[in-house]
Amino acid sequence: MDIDRPRDQPGGEPHTARRHRETNQQSDRREPGIRHPIRRGGTRMKYGFGVLDRPSVREQIALAQEAEQAGYSSIWVCETRLARDAISVMGAIAATTERIQIGSGVVNSWNRNPALMAMTFATLNNLAPDRIILGLGAYWDPLAAKQGIARSKPLTQMREYVGVVRRLLDLEEHVSFHSDFITVDDLTLDLGHGDPRVPQNVPIYLGPTGPKMTELAGEICDGALINGLLTPDYVRAGVERVRIGAERAGRDPKSVALPAYVNVALDEDGDRARLTARRLLAMYLGQQPHIGKASGLPEDFLAEVRRVVGGWPARPEALDEATELVTEDIALRQLVAGTPDECREQMRKWHDTGIDEIVVIPLTENYSDMIETFRP
Repeated sequence: MDIDRPRDQPGGEPHTARRHRETNQQSDRREPGIRHPIRRGGTRMKYGFGVLDRPSVREQIALAQEAEQAGYSSIWVCETRLARDAISVMGAIAATTERIQIGSGVVNSWNRNPALMAMTFATLNNLAPDRIILGLGAYWDPLAAKQGIARSKPLTQMREYVGVVRRLLDLEEHVSFHSDFITVDDLTLDLGHGDPRVPQNVPIYLGPTGPKMTELAGEICDGALINGLLTPDYVRAGVERVRIGAERAGRDPKSVALPAYVNVALDEDGDRARLTARRLLAMYLGQQPHIGKASGLPEDFLAEVRRVVGGWPARPEALDEATELVTEDIALRQLVAGTPDECREQMRKWHDTGIDEIVVIPLTENYSDMIETFRP
């Protein structure tokens, strides 16, 4: 690595943190008469809504508008598997909403180089000023490996990537950085013709699962979007890891936003909702090793699920068999599933984890019902 290093070293706070906190304070104002979920300490729990690879893009746009009208703070667009890219959907939502924050939840730091990522999110910020969040993730195998991506030293790669993207978004001139992972040489972000040349207010979040990546989020980022399918105890420990990282960097831990994904299967038939949850969890435990490792489940159980699922993509009949291994008790440790009343009650477990926003990730296709069930 050469000596031209990213600015985000321990001891400094990312430049977007103060402005993003002000945005959060403004978005937390609610009209009287609407019920507000409460977390420990009496602080209002904010709610966001996430979309995966369903429903259709046009329907996702309508859901974003619906969530905005219902008082949700944010909409998160997941870039899952090879189904849909997040950027296209974010742009469509940005053009058709007015207030709600729009985050990538997440895009990986390997497929798009830092210059392209910075240019892309500056463009989105032009479309929806001060409403865009860049959520980054470290990707996962075997999907990365199937594309020829060797994810070596992911912590180092992410630290370097975030630093270069931030420098470009800050409109620093003549950015250069050379390492085993990133090469940029004498780059300056141009912006569009006639756009004011001011630093781009695009907060950068990490979407961590493991403890070291979670600490890195606290150290160098504006927020940590804690992954879904994790137990409340694991989320609570993740919040502590963010604090450790922030304090190591000399930052105020309260300056780091803490949204968390919570996967939800909702149905008037609670048994049907729980079956959906079990199937989804079986797929993730069988295909994404980092989720299995973080689950706290016995390794021999996880090995059996992986054996049955057989990797990515899984055969439908393999998922049926794997679902039989995942009991309701296992599923309800890591996500929310049941009738609307049951789901609201189960969600309370995440209120006391130290996060400041719950992002609802729907597993069932009754999206409007879900928005109403958790209406802030």
